Amino acid sequence: MLRIGLIRERKTQPDDRVPFTPKQCAYIHTKYPSVKIVIEPSPNRSFTDQEYLAEGIEVTDDLGHCNILMGIKEVPVAYLIPGKTYFFFSHTKKQQSHNKALMHALIEKRIRMIDYECLTYSDEQRILGFGLFAGIVGAHNGLLTYGRKFGLYNLPPAHTLKNYKELLAAYEHLKLPNIKIVMTGSGKVAAGVLDIFTQLDIESVEPADFLTHEYEYPVYTHLTGADLYARKDNDLFFRDDFHANPEAYKCLFSKYVNQADVLMNGIYWEEGIARLFEQEDIKRHDWRLNVIADISCDVNGSVPINIGSTTIADPVYGIDRATLQRTSPYQQTKNVIDIMAVDTLPNELPRDAAEYFGLHLGKYILPELLKAESEILARATICENGKLAKQYEYLAEYAYRS
Repeated sequence: MLRIGLIRERKTQPDDRVPFTPKQCAYIHTKYPSVKIVIEPSPNRSFTDQEYLAEGIEVTDDLGHCNILMGIKEVPVAYLIPGKTYFFFSHTKKQQSHNKALMHALIEKRIRMIDYECLTYSDEQRILGFGLFAGIVGAHNGLLTYGRKFGLYNLPPAHTLKNYKELLAAYEHLKLPNIKIVMTGSGKVAAGVLDIFTQLDIESVEPADFLTHEYEYPVYTHLTGADLYARKDNDLFFRDDFHANPEAYKCLFSKYVNQADVLMNGIYWEEGIARLFEQEDIKRHDWRLNVIADISCDVNGSVPINIGSTTIADPVYGIDRATLQRTSPYQQTKNVIDIMAVDTLPNELPRDAAEYFGLHLGKYILPELLKAESEILARATICENGKLAKQYEYLAEYAYRS
């Protein structure tokens, strides 16, 4: 019997999402008689304990008999059970300093850490994530911010709505002004952003046209790959080379800052990849961007005026173009750029996001757990039995106490 425990989220500002919804748990019990899921009670989930009980799912404080423990965010060190297999977003693979103590504990407690972010196919394509709803909520928040900043229209915050259906209902009578939006990134985040654009009849235009035309209706252009980056030595773009040698590439985004009103940023970024622009660039006399929805939310990353992530309750701050200092948002002036930098975007629509995530977790990962061996799980195992997995040995100085 494979016993899976869905743990209570205990990180400060607890997350509302869950790995599996109540109905998904019930379906798994029917499809896989050798799998039993139990729930640790929690007052914070978007799905209540009673909803799980109504589907016949056991709710218990005792998870000691579980083989596997699944959560969403990092587990506080004091609550890690030694010797177990855990699934959650550990945020350790980039040697994040704030999780160094967690990494030490995972090693010392001989835990097998399988990180959702590291569950990939052999070509490194990710299998799981909340990117779709990050894109949906990020696009919504960006448009909400623009409307509020200039007093043009009102949208309700996503977290005040029951679900995605209610979000779409808020668009029924909204007619956007003729704003120009530039979006970056690909994958699920981009799919979420594009979904909102479709719902709001924001028209797609080619990058070249975006740079040379004004429109009587709202438009967007989508920048990826060769639209955003080129080699410094020959102005060409080769995807594999870019991923292997990002420092050899320059960013081409600067020509859009005087043409776009809103940036929806969804690109993957890490050290070595050129930023979209530099801080001093916002002082340009021809700077036009008024709102940046930094959906990727890498602080001081691809958007260098993202000087700190924000919360669902307080999602936006301003950056004064003259002083580069943080200031109050929603000022009706182009001298302040409003930054939306919520780093928990899917948690604004937690039930929908959890349903989407659990569907894919059950479809693609649960069967791997029932195999004697799984390459997918092996690739995502950061540590096991007190040691880093071979592919994560680059974390040695970060993971082991000196």
